[in-house]
Amino acid sequence: MTAAAHSALVLSDGVYERLRAALMRAELRPNHRLKVRDLARQMGTSETPVREALLQLAHDGAVEIKPRFYIRVRRLSLAEYVEIRDIRLELEPMAAERALPRVGPEEIAELEAAHERLVAAEEAGDWPVALEANFDFHFGLYGRSGMTTLTEVLTGLWMRIGPMLSELYPAAKPAYADEHQHLAVLAALRSRDAPALRMAIRMDLIEGGRGLIRHLATLEGASPGTDAPAPSPRRTRRP
Repeated sequence: MTAAAHSALVLSDGVYERLRAALMRAELRPNHRLKVRDLARQMGTSETPVREALLQLAHDGAVEIKPRFYIRVRRLSLAEYVEIRDIRLELEPMAAERALPRVGPEEIAELEAAHERLVAAEEAGDWPVALEANFDFHFGLYGRSGMTTLTEVLTGLWMRIGPMLSELYPAAKPAYADEHQHLAVLAALRSRDAPALRMAIRMDLIEGGRGLIRHLATLEGASPGTDAPAPSPRRTRRP
């Protein structure tokens, strides 16, 4: 590989990583138009690595390209969103459990700070910060699983569903039957309780996303019956 080709590959990878992060953090909404020239200017690069990065994102299922018409963030259907949610219900508890031995007081404090930032942002109506804090909470945990392949799979899933999470606010703000499930996650981490941790992650996905599924069903004129309620775990309320 020539030096020029290597440099172009590095630039393309850098643009791809930045766009992928924006998708995962819900900074880009569904159907958001992406213009090559504007992105190249924002990222201080030529148009070629931007085009290559967008082609890769289209291959990943996060972006759709209609030549000479548009490049835009894909909007998932309700069925697609529920399918990905069901996969996450299996994989994210696994990632959390594998992370448990690698999470100590310092890491728990970081996760707690992310959750507090989420709650404060919701109270202030600062939806972008709330979405970013939620991402930081989840991947601050999953990223410590030590399972590279699993983390890559979850990254790919979040890259596709991230834009949809932007529709949580204000129409489908997460609601919980009892305390916020992030608190149950933190409690399970402190007590080193793997089964409780897996259950807390599952319940966070189910309870926290129930309103979004209803919202998407309403937009499609479909039945929200795809989201069957799960049994609530028995928890002891902590002072």
